[in-house]
Amino acid sequence: MKARQIYVPILAVIVFLVLWEALVWVMGWPNYKMASPSDLIPAYEKYWDLFLVMGWQTLWRTVVGLLLAVVFGIALGMVMGFSRVMRDALYPLLVGFNAVPKATVVPIVALMFVGAHDFNTVLIAFMISFFPIAVSVSIGLSTLEPEYRDILRSLGASQSTIFWKIALPKTLPEFFGALKVSVTLAFIGTNLMEIVSPHGRGLGALFDSGKTNSDYPLMFAVLIALAFLGIVLYYVVVALEKIFAGWADRTT
Repeated sequence: MKARQIYVPILAVIVFLVLWEALVWVMGWPNYKMASPSDLIPAYEKYWDLFLVMGWQTLWRTVVGLLLAVVFGIALGMVMGFSRVMRDALYPLLVGFNAVPKATVVPIVALMFVGAHDFNTVLIAFMISFFPIAVSVSIGLSTLEPEYRDILRSLGASQSTIFWKIALPKTLPEFFGALKVSVTLAFIGTNLMEIVSPHGRGLGALFDSGKTNSDYPLMFAVLIALAFLGIVLYYVVVALEKIFAGWADRTT
């Protein structure tokens, strides 16, 4: 990784925090109305043990839900990508399901599986993040040039060989692009359940606790912690993309 790819994002974060601090100072907002970055440091010092424990709970549930979304999304995308009939049948259902606000689904899931908080949280993270993956894989496979398949078939290649040699590599750029989107969606699903569920744990529950106690610095500290975890997981996906689909990068 080039040094520019490290210091430019760090510089952007520093500029964002400075502007945030300046805005709060200029507007004269008290910390019970709008916390500033300088207000977050005492919150982290006071609740650092809770941030570690609940941050880990949020992270592992998000990762598990995302992994399930990857497996299911790839399988569903392959079905739709290789079959026009299945694509026509499933696309309206997927679009309709994705159009339903997940905030309305969370209470239903929480009531259906009362007490199973880990399962509920993973389920919502999965439900909210598999759609982009399924669509990207489906589009990548359905737009495969027929000339490639015809040439390989004339050379005696099997359907599995065509998939591994042509279809899969062609789909990888779209897949990783969708996976970057799904990372943020999975965190949204996790925290929705953590906030809504009466048995909620994780950073979402910590945020809800700050809201109940009108502890605005704690609430904003949770938001920054969530953003940090999302950035870390995003760059994990970027690293995997460079390994498996780095050949598709055409930037100069």
